[in-house]
Formats: sequence, C-alpha cells, structure tokens
Amino acid sequence: MALRLVQIEADGVRSVAALVDAEWVEPLADASSLYALASSALADGLTLAQAVERRRTGRRVALEGLRLLAPIDHPDPAHLYLTGTGLTHLGSAESRDKMHALAATEAGQTDSMRIFREGLEGGKPAPGTPGVQPEWFYKGNGSSVVPHGAPLQSPAFALDGGEEPEIAGIYLIDADGVPRRLGFTLANEFSDHVTERHNYLWLAHSKLRPVALGAELLAGALPADVRGMSRIYRQEQVLWEKPFLTGEANMSHSLANLEHHHFKYDQFRRPGDVHVHFFGTATLSFADQIRVAVGDVFDIRADAFLLPLRNPLARSAALSVVPRPL
Repeated sequence: MALRLVQIEADGVRSVAALVDAEWVEPLADASSLYALASSALADGLTLAQAVERRRTGRRVALEGLRLLAPIDHPDPAHLYLTGTGLTHLGSAESRDKMHALAATEAGQTDSMRIFREGLEGGKPAPGTPGVQPEWFYKGNGSSVVPHGAPLQSPAFALDGGEEPEIAGIYLIDADGVPRRLGFTLANEFSDHVTERHNYLWLAHSKLRPVALGAELLAGALPADVRGMSRIYRQEQVLWEKPFLTGEANMSHSLANLEHHHFKYDQFRRPGDVHVHFFGTATLSFADQIRVAVGDVFDIRADAFLLPLRNPLARSAALSVVPRPL
C-alpha cells in the first residue's frame, strides 16, 4: 500500500499525518512538519517510510474540519526552491508551438519544437547516462507556495493567469549534498501565457507566479502512467475540461534525466535546502483559447492521488515599487 502523507493543522497545532483514504488520516507522533520528519529520518539513518512507521499512533481523524497545508515547507522559505522543466511530455510541443509559431527559426522550426524533438531523441538515456537537457525555469521560493483551497493571486501587472496541471517532485538535500526525494505531489504550475506568447524571451517573467501544491505527498515511486483531469469552473459550472497524461510512459524525458539536469548545479545541492521541481504538462486551457477571470476555480485531479487540488483565481492590487537610496 502506497505511503501518503499530509501536513495538517487543527486548533493552531501543526502535524504530519498518514493519509488513510480520501476521508481519514492517521496523525503521527512527534512530527510537526514533513521537513522535521525527513530531517529526523536522515539523522537516524532511516528511510522516510521507516521514520513514519516509528511514529504510527493507530488513531483515525476525519479530514473534514482539518486545515490542509502544502505538503512541504521550510523554516526559512528562502531555502525552498521552486523550479521546473517544460516540453517534457508527448504532445506538449503542440500547445507551446502554437504560442511561439511567429518566432520560427531559419530551419523552419520554433525553438520549442526543436527542444521537444531533441527530448524525443535523447531524453530517456540508459541508466546512469545523462541525456539531452530540457527547458528549465525558476518560479520562486517557499513564499510563493499556495496550499489546496487558497486563492492563486495573479499580480496586477499580469496579462494572464493560467493553470498547468503537473506532478512535482519534492527533495531534501542531505548533509553530504545528495538530493533525497521525499515523494511526489499534484501541482498547478500557474503561469502567464500571454506574456510568454508575446516573446519567448519573456518566459522567465511569465513563470514568476505563485504555485499551488496538492496537500498529498505520494512517497515512493510515481506510477509510469498517470491520468488526470483538469477543469475550470465559473460560477460553479464547468467552463472547460480536458484530460491530461503524465508519468514516464507519457513523457519524452525520464524523471532521472530531469532530476540530473536540475541537480547538476552545485547551488542546488546545499545541505538542508528543499526543492520542489515541476515535471511539465501537455494540457493547457490557454491553448484552447480559454481566458480565465477572477473567481474562476481551477480543479486538478489525478488517479495516482486520493485528494484533488482546487484553487480560485484572484488578482492582487496594483503596487508601485520604487527603490530608495540608503
């Protein structure tokens, strides 16, 4: 049976619990956070599953009435990195290519299509061998993480705020600088696709947005074939819906190759840091000419996870930032 963990809060007290099913959890003893639990496992030379087993209580508590937090955080949010890879899924190039078609290269292909085809040819190398590197982007730090149910705040200057249903890996860097994967979570890699479409060199700007993480951490291996559904609700009616596929069977890159090309950089292997790394998607409502509005609700579900990820869209007030001389 798969190990599934959630961070919960009840009466102002945080703790970690094992997810029994979609309605019940088993609170763990002496586990105030997943970060603390994983750090303790490393210090004791245990796996995450062994650390959980030592803290089993046998109690059952209903999820209803509990506050679900993001599955991971860090005592210092600046030490939690949000990063990701794109054009990693079979079919992902089609939607991106539509956005970037005006920026075709002399060879008649967009940069998006070139990266995608390179991934098809070299994104799943033999074990222990680096493959072709994917597109990579930075999204922010722990202060940008939004839990299930909380609003996704699109900044006032944004031209769009669109969903990207994905799976993200969660990692803690151990004392020797080795990334230790804690598991996987459902995610909405919220982005500004209008800004990206205007000029692909603005991709970095378009990605600096909050991200929503599902409450559930799936420890262990990710199924090779993950099937989900992405929906947008407007006034409680389905505005748009589309199935999505993820997992290695539906990707042009192996997870190992994506992990290698992120953690090959020394600065991403600093002991004690947490990384949430997004593995990409092939399904965007924006590619179907959907324009979201404040109040719309993103709803993402996948068969590998018991809990959904739902977040309403909000918009921040305009803010003028003027640096002052010191």
